[in-house]
Amino acid sequence: MTDLPSILLHDLRLRRLCIATATVMYLAILVAGSIPGARADIGQYASGAVLHSTAYAVLACLCFFGGGGGVLARSARAILLVAAMGAGDEFVQSFFPYRGADVRDWAVDCAAAIATCALLSLLLARVLPARAAGGRR
Repeated sequence: MTDLPSILLHDLRLRRLCIATATVMYLAILVAGSIPGARADIGQYASGAVLHSTAYAVLACLCFFGGGGGVLARSARAILLVAAMGAGDEFVQSFFPYRGADVRDWAVDCAAAIATCALLSLLLARVLPARAAGGRR
């Protein structure tokens, strides 16, 4: 029986699904953010920082598991991808008069990606060596 960390890290179909899901989610973020009044409506339920950190943490997780290589390479790639996505989101927002680009939102996106990837790296580093050695933690 294959263990979950191995499946999450090595199953090519799952990796492709993660990347496809991240792409669709990012496009949905761009489209939803471009709808007049949508941000104000959802702002009644969650602040901008909460929305950005949650959305970009999920994107970081999807990019992490969608990437290849070791844990550190996955983390670095996911953080760079999320930083680029966040910058792209803010760039798109700058074209709409009812929205505005804010470097603080981008910083929240990057911080969410860093925290998510750090947590995933620590969890997997703790689980994978124990599995490789035949032990359990």
